[in-house]
Amino acid sequence: MIGRFCASVLSVPALLALCLGSALMVIGETHQTRLLFAQLQVLESERWRLQEDHSRLVLEYSTLSAPHRVSELSVTGLAMTSPSTGAIKVVVE
Repeated sequence: MIGRFCASVLSVPALLALCLGSALMVIGETHQTRLLFAQLQVLESERWRLQEDHSRLVLEYSTLSAPHRVSELSVTGLAMTSPSTGAIKVVVE
């Protein structure tokens, strides 16, 4: 009878300590989860910004490299002309 009483008296503080430890671990993991979620939000907003920049750059590249624009710049800016048919020579290897 005394042994059973001592076991129950000793088990209550042990269970209390285990519950307290478990609660502290849950609090720590919740905090860590919130920190990681905040970091995820920052990274996702950065990804969206970079995606928008990339889309803008692709559009700008396609605009600047349009064949009619390149042709116009070569004629007006560089004074280039197309060669006459007689001036074209084919090189055979």
